[in-house]
Amino acid sequence: DYDDFGSTTNPKVALRWAPMDRDGVLDLEGLRRLIGSRTRMIAMTHMSNVLGTVTPAAEVIRLAHAQGVPVLLDGAQAGVHLPVDVQALDADFYVLNGHKLYGPTGIGVLYGRRALLEAMPPYRGGGEMILEVSQDKITYAGLPHRFEAGTPPILEAIGLGAAITYLSGIDRAAALAHEHALLAHAEERAAELNWLTLHGRAGGKGSIMAFSVDGAHPHDIATLLDRYGVAVRAGHHCAQPLMEFLGVPATARASFAMYNTRAEVDALFEALVRARSILM
Repeated sequence: DYDDFGSTTNPKVALRWAPMDRDGVLDLEGLRRLIGSRTRMIAMTHMSNVLGTVTPAAEVIRLAHAQGVPVLLDGAQAGVHLPVDVQALDADFYVLNGHKLYGPTGIGVLYGRRALLEAMPPYRGGGEMILEVSQDKITYAGLPHRFEAGTPPILEAIGLGAAITYLSGIDRAAALAHEHALLAHAEERAAELNWLTLHGRAGGKGSIMAFSVDGAHPHDIATLLDRYGVAVRAGHHCAQPLMEFLGVPATARASFAMYNTRAEVDALFEALVRARSILM
């Protein structure tokens, strides 16, 4: 739980934020200065779900490991928009979710280094996570069962497995090149509109476009786009500190996938023009 770290509920733990610029580019030297003898973990996104900016994960991990600090990467966005090799990265922990891999909701993946997982106690009790129990002793099951208490999400697991199998069988390089081409076209279209502000222009970013329309709230924009058959996300995107850093109440976000087309990008911008004409 976010509130368990560095807040009033746990005064012994201090949560420190690594610096970045307005494009979401990590300040590696600033991060280096934050790492000390009492640093217990570095947790960060691999790709921002708002800006699409990619964290230099391998460099961060090398920097952290030189100080004996484990790293957890949130790969929910990167899993579908980047080639990910957790062993090549030397990641200690890597997390993914199901629906952003074109699978079901309500399920995810935690990859962990075996030695670290074996040293961790279970955080939840329930069926199947116990090897043996008596009145005065509990022996927990081995990995991964000790962390999967209770009835598992069976249908979701089958669906997630199918999604991963599908993604593993396609030409990922071609899919990513297509997504980047769609983003480039979207940025060209955005440059034609002086009332549209894009957030996050880092090089090598994923195919995500966060934007604001001058004088309009993102929720209103998203509602009108929905009327025209265009789906975008609007709000904080589970990233309120980033919204505060950018100085905006919220943003709208278009995320271009391998199944989208250039014509659909054009439809987004045609709908944006129509939506603004109504609101203004």
